[in-house]
Amino acid sequence: MSKNQKLELTWVGKETELKIEPRILIENPELSNTAQDPNTENMLIHGDNLLALKALESKYAGKVKCIYIDPPYNTGSAFEHYDDNVEHSIWLGLMKPRLEILHNLLKEEGVIFIQIDDNEQAYLKVLCDEIFGRSNFINMICVKSKASSGASGGGEDRRLKKNVEYILAYSKGPDFKQFKTVYKYFPLQEFLNRPNAYKSVLVDTGKLEYTCSTVAGNNDEIRIYEVKDYKVKSVSQLIKETGMTEIEIYNKYMDRIFTLENAQTSIRQRVADSVNHRDGYFVAEYIPISGKNKGKLTQVGFMGATARLVSFLNNLVVKQEGEYYKREKVGTLWDDMSWSSVFLEGNVSFPSGKKPEELIKRIIDMCSDEGDIILDSFLGSGTTVSVAHKMNRKWIGIELGDQAYTHDKARLDGIISGQDKTGITKVVNWQCGGGYKFYELAPTLIVEDKFGNPIINKEYNADMLAAAMALHEGFEYAPDTNYYWKQGKNENAYIFTTTTHLTESYLDSISKEMQEGEYLVIACKSFDSGLERLYKSIKIKKIPQYLLGRCEFGKDNYDLNIVDVPVYDDEEE
Repeated sequence: MSKNQKLELTWVGKETELKIEPRILIENPELSNTAQDPNTENMLIHGDNLLALKALESKYAGKVKCIYIDPPYNTGSAFEHYDDNVEHSIWLGLMKPRLEILHNLLKEEGVIFIQIDDNEQAYLKVLCDEIFGRSNFINMICVKSKASSGASGGGEDRRLKKNVEYILAYSKGPDFKQFKTVYKYFPLQEFLNRPNAYKSVLVDTGKLEYTCSTVAGNNDEIRIYEVKDYKVKSVSQLIKETGMTEIEIYNKYMDRIFTLENAQTSIRQRVADSVNHRDGYFVAEYIPISGKNKGKLTQVGFMGATARLVSFLNNLVVKQEGEYYKREKVGTLWDDMSWSSVFLEGNVSFPSGKKPEELIKRIIDMCSDEGDIILDSFLGSGTTVSVAHKMNRKWIGIELGDQAYTHDKARLDGIISGQDKTGITKVVNWQCGGGYKFYELAPTLIVEDKFGNPIINKEYNADMLAAAMALHEGFEYAPDTNYYWKQGKNENAYIFTTTTHLTESYLDSISKEMQEGEYLVIACKSFDSGLERLYKSIKIKKIPQYLLGRCEFGKDNYDLNIVDVPVYDDEEE
């Protein structure tokens, strides 16, 4: 095998490079909502998401903390005239450039989550391995999205009914260390209906009597106490003796219900050795150097000759509104979310592909903090940016369809005004406030005149043209208040765009104002012959000629052209 060969997914047309035009974004103040936050950085963008991502790339490269996308993935009826190979080739060919730009937008410690079904999951996984690096694959999360019961859906042919979807999670690079710990909660009765080991009750806690001391690995003292006159009964014993129900026993004795675990800790071994493996109940008192109790005086119990760890149920539950809920760390199976009332969230109707706010909240909780930037380039009904707004994150949302106006804007306006009471509003105690700016993609920069000659689009005014040229050349568009020719900046280099014919005297006047070490690019329609060789620190480019061939002008839609995933509602719902 050649050293240049690598493991990758291939498809028809993979090597065809899309030359995407970098468009500028134009704010529509009439659609923006900035009354409560005039300085908002939140962006709602209407337009093709590949063009919009390209527009964001220069300013936001390496700045986005969390990306969630839910791309269309039901290809079945979208490519009825193509065979399967061509179908997948089109889908992959249109996903690849989007994922490449999304990779560039992520912070070094950032994470992308991509929701997909089993139709394209395997293809997408290999493609993401290539773009993000296989070593940066974090997890594949399985999300239960439908109930298994019901006669509707896909159980009538050879296939089982689809009731799960998948989320692929990738990091940008090694700077990502781990997800924050998040939990899912079950009502106590639901927990009791499952097999569980918490069946013992410490009905009498007894008294502590100092026995001896030993030392931890860092030579700190571990004080060991024997518990005298304690009494343990099983839950079933108490039910028989008291006539109480199981749930009543658990509610009454919550802080005394326990199980014994074979914890692999050095403390356990030290306790067992110190009491000569004597049968009984012993408590070790020490200050941990790591873990949740780091630096705090802590007591841990051990029972029996093998010193099994006493694990109390109350460490795993929380009490909310007078009821106990079992808490479990979230893993890769997310089967605890209700989808039955998703259609009500945000007060917008979106029958295909709408995701629960709770799902997006979990993702944002896992990998971001307040003020971080969250991005969704397949915005749909606006769930991602709605949740990000309620969680005090900055956000960017991109949507090609009319739902940018009918759904996303309407939903966000309700959140900002405080009228939206759905989804996670109560959980995060969202009240009102914030804002966003609404953007449209600028039209293509270069068009043809009636003779077929390329010319600058007449829809571009001087400011738009200057901003577009800065974007094309990789400059940040930031007109200087003192020097008219400093329209865009990139370190010590500047760009100046003008429709005026450039003469030697014009160029001399600019050169005199330039400082040593400064470099200038001038984009103009025409200039005197030989002027481009006059100053080494000034480079002149003729527009639109030098732009031709650099990108594809005039294309407004790189749409995937794939229908949304169909909804299979259970008859019970």
